[in-house]
Amino acid sequence: MSFARATPTLLVIDDEKSIRRLLRVTLEAEHYKVIEAETAQLGLQEIAHQAPDGIILDLGLPDLDGLDVLKRLREWSKAPVLVLSVREGEDDKIAALDAGADDYLTKPFGGRELLARVRAILRRVTITSEPAIARIGDLEIDQAARVVRRNGGEVHLTGKEYALLQLLVQHRGKVVTHRQILRELWGPTAEENTHYLRVHMTHLRQKLEAEPHTPRHLRTEAGIGYRLVEN
Repeated sequence: MSFARATPTLLVIDDEKSIRRLLRVTLEAEHYKVIEAETAQLGLQEIAHQAPDGIILDLGLPDLDGLDVLKRLREWSKAPVLVLSVREGEDDKIAALDAGADDYLTKPFGGRELLARVRAILRRVTITSEPAIARIGDLEIDQAARVVRRNGGEVHLTGKEYALLQLLVQHRGKVVTHRQILRELWGPTAEENTHYLRVHMTHLRQKLEAEPHTPRHLRTEAGIGYRLVEN
């Protein structure tokens, strides 16, 4: 089947099992898909592997302070983050927002307010994102439905293939470095694993290019990265 994720996926990073359970029940009742992580390290791994649409982050994690998680995350991901915390001081809120949080909610919280804030951070991402449909030559990328078509026919992409294509679409006409792509798609520990990238680019060209060995759109910039050419 083609890669599509009409239902937003949210990652909850919180070491309190009862809070994670409450968030899962509240969010799934509104048809969100929920992923859980009980430590900062597991959370960062899930962000890299799952590419969630939004993140709910507790600041008081056992292995790494939430502010440090935010700072690391913002080096390679633009996913919206809602902070949940018992820290209610103004300085704490300012520090979280300055570190890259999109919103801040103090524990305890009401379910309706939580859902409203989740909708708000996801809506801001939608408003500032690329146009819903990008057209490049004979390709059509429907970014709302996460569906790709070539000459009108749907092309079946894996999640990582789609993520790679979308990143190039966002920066079309510009060179995106190997390091930047690896950080965005696989996380900050994968910067040297260029073989991951070569394999996925090969598959993407086979699916999207009329002549994969002499690509028209998915160009290689030798020793630097890749560039999406529109004409």
